[in-house]
Amino acid sequence: MNITIYHNPECGTSRNTLSMIRNAGIEPVVIEYLQAPPSLSMLKTMIADAGLSVRGAIREKGTPYDDLGLADPALTDDQLLDAMLAHPILINRPFVVTPLGTRLCRPSEVVLNILPETHQGAFTKEDGEKVLDEGGKRIV
Repeated sequence: MNITIYHNPECGTSRNTLSMIRNAGIEPVVIEYLQAPPSLSMLKTMIADAGLSVRGAIREKGTPYDDLGLADPALTDDQLLDAMLAHPILINRPFVVTPLGTRLCRPSEVVLNILPETHQGAFTKEDGEKVLDEGGKRIV
């Protein structure tokens, strides 16, 4: 299965998402989007396919969001997208693209909705939260 994750290795949510993909027995294409941001058309496609608005795909915390005045409701989607491409840290993460769908995986277990059920045992997030049991089944 061809899977791509737009990943930030400094982000725990992104690391957990990547680990869950690998727990399903899949080695994804890992794009460190801070060094290699998606193209404008790919960013638009990911946002739309994930069912998000452009504003819903912007990261505020730890970014120049406030300094750039991006909370201004008069800004258009195109202006917001331009800011995201100029400052990739504004792109919320991790986005994961699979044949089963595209999601912004916040929280990280959202990725389970677009992965095949091929998990190889239990999975516990970095913070100790159990997500999958020993049989690879989701803990609700």
